Amino acid sequence: TLISILTERTNAQRQLIAKEYQAVCGKELKDDLKGDLSGHFKGLMVALVTPPAVFDAKQLKKSMKGTGTNEDALIEILTTRTSKQMQEIGHAYYTVYKKSLGDEISSETSGDFRKALLILANGRRDESLKVDEQLAKKDAQILYNAGEKRWGTDEDAFTDILCLRSFPQLKLTFDEYRNISQKDIEDSIKGELSGHFEDLLLAIVRCARNTPAFLAERLYQALKGAGTDEFTLNRIMVSRSEIDLLDIRAEFKKLSGYSLYSAIKSDTSGDYEITLLKICGGDD
Repeated sequence: TLISILTERTNAQRQLIAKEYQAVCGKELKDDLKGDLSGHFKGLMVALVTPPAVFDAKQLKKSMKGTGTNEDALIEILTTRTSKQMQEIGHAYYTVYKKSLGDEISSETSGDFRKALLILANGRRDESLKVDEQLAKKDAQILYNAGEKRWGTDEDAFTDILCLRSFPQLKLTFDEYRNISQKDIEDSIKGELSGHFEDLLLAIVRCARNTPAFLAERLYQALKGAGTDEFTLNRIMVSRSEIDLLDIRAEFKKLSGYSLYSAIKSDTSGDYEITLLKICGGDD
């Protein structure tokens, strides 16, 4: 009953159900789920009844909690959310933790990686769908001058363009970049930069080109080999279920040769498996 009700509703509907539940039972639905369920199944069900911005805020907190930082999760969330979503996540983060997301990122990261994450966390990326060909040519030249053309690299130029321009604008810029440099922007980034900063910029390039393919690759990594990365699996399945999960499924099949459904089926079990498969939908 829990699975069918929670997986067959939108997040907005689940929020209304949680509100009525509290009114009727005098208790929070999420607390009762936490008290009655266990393991990864519990985590997934609680995620389903959490408002999206709060869910992402909690995922960011978990990525930065304790010793060490889960940079891949930070990168994934900050590169795939829209500016509007990032602003909502920032508000939710402050509401839940009484600390600003930017301050937390600042204390957990450093250097160019930190600088770029902070721009993304502030939700400053242009969201318009209009593209400007002259700007693309100009930016492509700036990127070329900042990397391939000089000794050393001007990291700030990469950060500003990749973190502030819209995805359609970046796609055009990368085409222009190839014309100027005869190289793909990904190859230049790999050659010029390193560490988490390199990982972040490569993620931005891949998201600008095809966000579902980027997330399909993340799911593929989470499900392949021995063991499962449930932290990533739950996050992508829940957070993208009403955005682009069908596209992610198609890209997953293209990438791996088998369906996301079959990958989840062979990697998980019990109620956890049933819930994930209901979120996934069909078997491609």
